[in-house]
Amino acid sequence: MNKYKEKLLFTGAVLLLLLSILLSTCLGSVRISFAELMEVIQLGIGNVATPAARIFWYARLPRTAACVLSGAALAVSGAVIQGVLTNKLASPGIIGVNAGAGLAVTICCAFGAFSGWAIAGAAFGGAIAAVMLVALTAQKIGASRTTVILGGVAVNSCLNAASEAISILVPDAGMQAADFRVGGFSNVAYARLLPAGILILVGLCVLFTLTNELDVISLGEDTAQGLGMPVKKIRTVFLGLSALLAGAAVSFSGLLGFVGLIVPHVARKLVTNESGKLLPFCAIVGAGFVTICDLLARTMFSPYEIPVGILMSFIGGPFFLFLLINRKGGHSV
Repeated sequence: MNKYKEKLLFTGAVLLLLLSILLSTCLGSVRISFAELMEVIQLGIGNVATPAARIFWYARLPRTAACVLSGAALAVSGAVIQGVLTNKLASPGIIGVNAGAGLAVTICCAFGAFSGWAIAGAAFGGAIAAVMLVALTAQKIGASRTTVILGGVAVNSCLNAASEAISILVPDAGMQAADFRVGGFSNVAYARLLPAGILILVGLCVLFTLTNELDVISLGEDTAQGLGMPVKKIRTVFLGLSALLAGAAVSFSGLLGFVGLIVPHVARKLVTNESGKLLPFCAIVGAGFVTICDLLARTMFSPYEIPVGILMSFIGGPFFLFLLINRKGGHSV
C-alpha cells in the first residue's frame, strides 16, 4: 500500500471518529445544538446551570468516552489475540475473555464490592484467567487453530453458566449484573469509567511499543523461536495485555461481543498486517464503530433505547457466520 493511500485511510478514520463523537454528544432523547455544546464547553466543568450543561457533563460525555475507550480496547485486544494465537477467528468475546471478566464482576457484585477499582481489577483478573486457560489448554494438547476456537466457546459457555448461577443464588448481584450481561452504556459513571480508562490507556501505550515483537510471534512459534524470541514469555505478556484491555473495557461496558472480531478483519483489509500500523488503526476504527453503534441504538427507536450489545450481536453474528463460510469452516484460517 502506498503512503498516500495509507495517510488517506488514517485521516478518514480519525475524521469519522471525531464526527461520531460530535454526534454522540449532541444527539439523543434531548438534542443539544452545536452552539449550545460550544457554550457549555467554554463555561467549563463547574458550570452546570443549564439543562444542556448537566446533560453533557453527567450523561453524554461519560457515555461517549466509554464508547471510545471500550471500542479501542476491544478492537486492539482482538487484533493481539488473533496475532498471538495465529487465528483470525479469535476474539475476546469468542474465546471466553469477556465471559471471564463477566464472571469476576458478578462475583464482585455478589460480595457487595461496587467501587470502580474493585470492578476493574476483578474484570482484569477474570479476563486473564480465561485467556490463560484457553491458551494453556491449547498448548498442552497441541490443539489446532479451529480447536482453540471450539475450546474457547466451551469455556465461554461454562463461565456464562456460572455467572447465571450466581445471579440466581444472589438476587442482588443478579440485578446489578443484568445490564452488564447485555452490554451497554446507559448507566456509565465516572467512578467506574476513570479507573478502567487509566488501565486501557496504559495497556494501549505498552502494546504500541511492542509491535515488532507481535509481528514476529504472529509468524508462528517455530519461526519466532528460530529468530531467538522467548515465545512462551512473550505470548504470556501479550495475552496478559489483551486481557487487561478486554477486562477493563468489559468492567464498564458489559459483555459487548464481536468488536474484537469485526474491526481487526476490516482493518487488515484496509491497511496491512504490520502491527505498527494495524493496532493504531484498530484503535481508531474500533472507537468510532462502537460510538456509532451506541448512537444508533439510542436514536433508531427514539424515545426508546435498546442496549448497544443487542445491536452488535445482530451485526456480529452474521459476520462471524460469513467468515466461517468464506473460510470453509475455518480450515484456511
